[in-house]
Amino acid sequence: MAENHAVKIADYKNELGTVEISPEVVEIIAGLAAAEVEGVDHLHGNFAAGVAEKLGRKSLSKGIKVDMNGENVTIEVYIVTKYGHSIPEVGGRVQENIVQTLKTMTALEAKAVHIHVTGVQFETKLEAETAPE
Repeated sequence: MAENHAVKIADYKNELGTVEISPEVVEIIAGLAAAEVEGVDHLHGNFAAGVAEKLGRKSLSKGIKVDMNGENVTIEVYIVTKYGHSIPEVGGRVQENIVQTLKTMTALEAKAVHIHVTGVQFETKLEAETAPE
């Protein structure tokens, strides 16, 4: 099994030292990048993330699993899409946005970004009541 530990960024080593990026940072970046894509309602976390959120701790890495082995980064993303959006298109845009954001912010390239759609969110009652006719 691959070890999940901080990755040293080779291009950023200088006389002052090195830059390391932990998997948790990659999870947060990927989570934010996924959430900003149109058609994503929310990321689907596990039970522990749900309990922590109810206790007032916002988890920015909810619904994201990162496996880092050297500079090989594999990301698993669990999302709930909005009803009416093309699931394959939303998934593709999430993949593209995560890869681009990760490269821009960390200089890491994702080997794979796997999207798991765990549900579809229909229009809520509040949205239906406030929608213009």
